[in-house]
Amino acid sequence: MARKRIDHWKAGLTRVPESVWARVDAEELILADNLLTSVSPRLAELTRLRTLDLGHNRLVALPEAIGELRGLSGFLYLHDNQLAALPEELGRLVRLRYLNVGENPLGRLPEALGGMRELVELRAQDARLVALPESVGDLAAVRELWLRGNRLTTLPGSVRQLRGLREIELRENRFTAVPEPLRGLPLLRRIDLRGNAVRELPDWVEELPVLEKLDLRWNPVEVPAEAEARLSARGCVVLW
Repeated sequence: MARKRIDHWKAGLTRVPESVWARVDAEELILADNLLTSVSPRLAELTRLRTLDLGHNRLVALPEAIGELRGLSGFLYLHDNQLAALPEELGRLVRLRYLNVGENPLGRLPEALGGMRELVELRAQDARLVALPESVGDLAAVRELWLRGNRLTTLPGSVRQLRGLREIELRENRFTAVPEPLRGLPLLRRIDLRGNAVRELPDWVEELPVLEKLDLRWNPVEVPAEAEARLSARGCVVLW
């Protein structure tokens, strides 16, 4: 049986039609590519929502009521808005699997982010982030972190707990070294550090058991030939 879907994609909306809130059976709500600056707290009435797309609007804030959507288990798209902060109530979305908050002037992510224990993929690109919350280490299911175009210089030590992490994109940040909290992650396959200020390759990178690609282009780094040869011999591509 097909999911019950409300689709107002690219409809020129400046406000959400009141008729939407009556659709309490809806499982998908698509409001992307409109002119919305706010969303009513009545959003909480749509208790069966699994996917919510608010991307490419002009939102300046989210209602705290978004935390009542405990059934969200698919995607939450909030990218390309004007959000300067995210409500702590997002941490109540314990079943959510995919979250995109990129292209917003956030500066930080809420500490409550760690409550999203089922999150598989987090995208927070071009969000002016200067640090990640320590609670990111509580994202036990996360496989991919996309953090391009921020102002990060380090990763919190709790990243060591992300034993299922497969890919991390740190391109165009302010790292001067390969972040040490990535050391020992057993399933990490891809590290993208293009366009940072990394100067050397630490020995522990060779110990990452399944690393397939390490991208260090556009960094002032020189990878020792011996280290590059050893990584290449085990199937890891090193670009620099």
